[in-house]
Amino acid sequence: MKTLNDFNFKDKKVIIRVDFNVPLDETFKVTDNTRIEAAKPTIDKIINDGGSVILMSHLGRPKGVEEKYSLQHILAETEKVLGRKVKFANDCIGNEAVDLASNLKAGEVLLLENLRFYAEEEKGDVAFAQKLANLGDIYVNDAFGTAHRAHASTTIIAQFFAGKKCFGDLLAKEIASIEKVLKNSEKPVTAILGGSKVSSKITVIENILDKVNHMIIGGGMTFTFIKALGGNIGNSICEDDKLELAIEILKKAKEKGVQIHLPIDVVAADAFSNTANTQIVNVKQIPDGWQGLDSGPKSLEIIKQIILDSKTILWNGPLGVFEMESFANGTISLGDYIAESTKNGAFSLVGGGDSVAAVKQFGFESKMSYVSTGGGAMLEMLEGKTLPGIAAILND
Repeated sequence: MKTLNDFNFKDKKVIIRVDFNVPLDETFKVTDNTRIEAAKPTIDKIINDGGSVILMSHLGRPKGVEEKYSLQHILAETEKVLGRKVKFANDCIGNEAVDLASNLKAGEVLLLENLRFYAEEEKGDVAFAQKLANLGDIYVNDAFGTAHRAHASTTIIAQFFAGKKCFGDLLAKEIASIEKVLKNSEKPVTAILGGSKVSSKITVIENILDKVNHMIIGGGMTFTFIKALGGNIGNSICEDDKLELAIEILKKAKEKGVQIHLPIDVVAADAFSNTANTQIVNVKQIPDGWQGLDSGPKSLEIIKQIILDSKTILWNGPLGVFEMESFANGTISLGDYIAESTKNGAFSLVGGGDSVAAVKQFGFESKMSYVSTGGGAMLEMLEGKTLPGIAAILND
């Protein structure tokens, strides 16, 4: 696996695919610069070697050229994070981009306009990829968030850089973290899978059953399993067409010697609302008109013990509706347990959408071994898929 350490970037123009798809407020100010911060080590290494940097990214889902999706909006924040002046090209290809790139001096940084202003980017158009490739001497992919897409700038472009392409610092860390959980893990390994739907996690469950000792199931998908086992789930969310599948998963887990842990009690509410009446009930005896919205205290005690005894932990999905304060306790408690286990030497990887949001919201980010930056990409790696953006660098 080629990384930044395999190159000396002195006097080289390095074109980097970054993921600067950051949230903006109504005045187009960046509200969360995590993704820009995450790219800084890669940019710094190239600049410190004596190279220059050309940054390319998408922002949002524009239909053609839309000013509100211009990367000009993130220019000031990028300069602030990098601590240096950044030049801007009003197009990602064409004369202006070519001129600015060819005149770039060592230590300088150029940001190209939104790649998705061209439909060719998402189509994986070869001619478009070649125009981007012509701007740089070496290609670095540091965008894990889009590594599962075979787009022009994430995958197709790599064919023009035989022997002159590598993973950036962020992407290399993402790959190493996932491999540490799936391939080189220290036992016991525990996976926590939360979220509302079993259907969205099926392939993940099937792929990781061979690699884990414990699987804790929480969140809304709990109730598909509980109903399949003959429990009364009241008005809780449930995928009725996945009941057989839930039984199948439990059977497979047993065959493989994996212990699946479902909640034994839940915080039930009489409405999907932060101000609803609540009661703690047995997960298999939820009254009609009530729905389970968080893990109960007995379940959390069991989870705590499993987490503290684990050496490798994968957290994908919350245990309850943490967006509502009344049902956030399970997810916060789980964060506390993982933080404690990590402090005691376990390796913890948090990845996939909502669990990342929860970790940020409740201040757990610095207490985990690694928090993934890519939702869909992370899920696809956990499903055992080869991501096109990663394969394009490895195929040299």
